Amino acid sequence: MMSRRKRLYPQSARRRAVPRLNWTPDPLAETISLSMSKQPSVGVLDLAPRVPAIVSSSSVSLKSYALDGADWANAPAWRPLANSSGESSVNESNSIPRSLPLAQILALLLQPPLSLCMSRDGPLRWPSELLDFQKNGVGVLIERPFVLLADDMGLGKTIQAAAAMRLLVRRGEIERILVAAPAAVLRNWHEELKRWAPELRVIEVVGTQAQRAWKWDARVHVKIVSYETLRSDIRRVLRRHGRWDLICLDEAQRIKNSGSVISNAVKSIESNRRWALTGTPLENSLDDVRSILAFLQPDKPIEGDIKSSLSRVQLRRRKSEVLADLPPKTVTELFVPLSRQQREEYDMLLGKGVDELHRLGANATMTDVLVLIMRLKQICNFSTINNYSSKLDDIAARLATLRQEGHKALIFSQFTNEMFGVRRIAKALEAFGSIIYTGDMSALQRKQAIDIFRSNPSVGVMVLSLKAGGVGLNLQQASYVFHFDRWWNPASEAQADDRTYRIGQTRGVSVYKYICEDTIEDRIHEILLAKRELFTEYVDDICMDISQRLTEEELFGLFNLSPPPHAVKQT
Repeated sequence: MMSRRKRLYPQSARRRAVPRLNWTPDPLAETISLSMSKQPSVGVLDLAPRVPAIVSSSSVSLKSYALDGADWANAPAWRPLANSSGESSVNESNSIPRSLPLAQILALLLQPPLSLCMSRDGPLRWPSELLDFQKNGVGVLIERPFVLLADDMGLGKTIQAAAAMRLLVRRGEIERILVAAPAAVLRNWHEELKRWAPELRVIEVVGTQAQRAWKWDARVHVKIVSYETLRSDIRRVLRRHGRWDLICLDEAQRIKNSGSVISNAVKSIESNRRWALTGTPLENSLDDVRSILAFLQPDKPIEGDIKSSLSRVQLRRRKSEVLADLPPKTVTELFVPLSRQQREEYDMLLGKGVDELHRLGANATMTDVLVLIMRLKQICNFSTINNYSSKLDDIAARLATLRQEGHKALIFSQFTNEMFGVRRIAKALEAFGSIIYTGDMSALQRKQAIDIFRSNPSVGVMVLSLKAGGVGLNLQQASYVFHFDRWWNPASEAQADDRTYRIGQTRGVSVYKYICEDTIEDRIHEILLAKRELFTEYVDDICMDISQRLTEEELFGLFNLSPPPHAVKQT
């Protein structure tokens, strides 16, 4: 008996062949955790003829699941690992394992299907039940190494990513995860990971250079870092941290400029899996999505039809398709006249500005035009003489009614200063319980502002800078959105709208966009509207959003001028 056992299971490998099973006291709350990444090749049993019925009934297969998610639900939550040669231990023709170490056979037979693991009645505890389309998204993230998750804003991309990370770590496929995100949402990522992946150790890479160095070296599952910090620390990341198991980019449109430092830094990091999360993969042109595709598949050149390349990696669902019960969103464009004082200032500045551009002639630059446009837009917000604002008068009248009805509102502006933007607006609306949210506030101040707006019934208005508050925030407490001034790119405004129009919203959302009549705002609006209509057919075809910025010709054309030959696009 001893010699027979020795031939089957060599003494030298007895302890290494079957790793210890880490059982937990509550098998319904926790599942078996197995660490088998260094499984030796000895002690392997050929049990395929003996357990075909049991194994085949689990439909185990390492084939990639289609992006429609039709087959992921029956996939095992923890599938067998690859053998030492890098090949799967599963025979893909009939899904029956031909040679598996004993511990892997046990894991295979004991594991629940992936659909059960994502159910609140399953072996894992979840803070709430995932919606069906979210479960599908988690399944796709698990089964595909390269995914562009392009769901509409507000459909829970962060939640899907966090749940997928949890399951991938538990099944032993990943251990080291890097999440790059805008600085404003680092805390939100940390909180969502605590809720949806409580077993994972998470750290935010923030602070001084010395503090960040310590955090980069920390032994945790997930490191969350802002794009700006990643750009600053990229040499350390490449030199000391090697290949990651997963890189996840939140608001992946941040790398749309393929030649930017941030884009190049992100693409230079090696990883086995790459996810890109964004509700607006196309903001301006096809070059945006080409850069994201280059990140997802760095070794695969993008050739031929861009839609064909997208179809291999993209998963996109729209609110209208998956959230039939979500209350409606209405968008209204409010054309308001300038006050008499504003009109006098506006016309005077416009005349002087155009005269100056004529005087410069061929020496006029894009910067000259943009400065003039910005100054004109500021006067559309507030008079520099008596501080009057037609827009503010209209908002105040509407808020008087809305606050009586118990509604809260968000107001977005591209300006943050005391004269024309966020701070001036908030000060004028103090009677309605106003609070600000801008990029120059500390992370703690921004978090406190969000908490106060959510929980304090006397605070009814949050005034946000478009860039700082337009992404990553969940503000379903508000049901009204006001765009005090307009940005070049309507996709940025759509992102801002979806801070409140998202899962969890129980009221209809009303969005108001202010445009001053017969001004630069009016002319820019007409051009952008024409461009959006021009791309409607193409956009619908690939299920994406596209909003073109103004070209040099269009910007100079706002003042009936032709651009000089050397003008450089700077919008």
